[in-house]
Amino acid sequence: MLSDVLGLTPEEADTYRILVSVASATPTGLAELIGCDIRQVVGILSRLEDRGLVARSLGDTTRFAAAPPAAALRAPLIQRQNELNLAKLELDSLDDIYRAATLGRGAAEVVDVIHGTEAIRERLGRIQLGARKEIMNFVKAPIFSSGNMTDDAVMERGVRYRVIVERALLDGGAPSFDEIIQARAAGEVVRIAESVPLKLFIVDGELAIVPLLGSANAAKAGALLVHECSLLDALIALFESEWEKAMPFVTSAGTLQNAPAIDDLGAQILSLLLTGLTDQAIATQLHTSMRTVQRRIRQMMDTAKVQNRMQLGFRAAQLGWLDAEQDGS
Repeated sequence: MLSDVLGLTPEEADTYRILVSVASATPTGLAELIGCDIRQVVGILSRLEDRGLVARSLGDTTRFAAAPPAAALRAPLIQRQNELNLAKLELDSLDDIYRAATLGRGAAEVVDVIHGTEAIRERLGRIQLGARKEIMNFVKAPIFSSGNMTDDAVMERGVRYRVIVERALLDGGAPSFDEIIQARAAGEVVRIAESVPLKLFIVDGELAIVPLLGSANAAKAGALLVHECSLLDALIALFESEWEKAMPFVTSAGTLQNAPAIDDLGAQILSLLLTGLTDQAIATQLHTSMRTVQRRIRQMMDTAKVQNRMQLGFRAAQLGWLDAEQDGS
């Protein structure tokens, strides 16, 4: 975006784009094309002229023409790229210094205490934005902060999210099934566990945040920030152990293996059923009736040729219906 890279306002960027598409234009003509006041257009043209992005026509000084984009924009773009490269070198240098300092931390320095809900939320957001490879998260009731801790912009950089949600949260509808589907569509990998031992947020295997209290009272909330040490290694091992035991969460039939007779709704019902939700809770999550849930479960039992739900779970695993390739298992 021109407004982001070159520091132009959105109005200035739009005006330059329009001028690029025409031979030349008067301020009055541009005002009509843009749909704004002519005095505003005159001010925009003056600023663009100062930047060398527009010039007055030789034959008619009341008309303005855009400077050739390649000539006008290449130099500032190259300058910005050089600035970014220098900033990256500085960041790498600071990162090396930080790692060296971390290795020299004493026993009392490997764990910091964060006080207050807002401070926890701010620190979570900051280390999340700095993630490079992977974020691992235990989601456990009660939720101490609102909103999904997954950041779409972070995932767009290729950072992987692995999240284990405690089943009790599904019973309460937070997160809702719709929210999990949206998170999965964005690239988050979700599994469900009957329970998780603690709240936990690990970034790149280098830092972990462990909220200490489930209290909604902001003044009482606290968390530990754990740097690289044997405690962090133990937290990572705990997450991996719980990950292996947790249930892959299926949101569409396309993720089920060897189950051509099951559609998306059937796959979702099966997934929620195997996490331990009641028929009523499943119906509520999927915005359908309990009768529909029960009828679909009966159809899957017939497909699997079993007599009860326990056999359905066993047979589904035996037939490979639960081999969820989508989360790398």
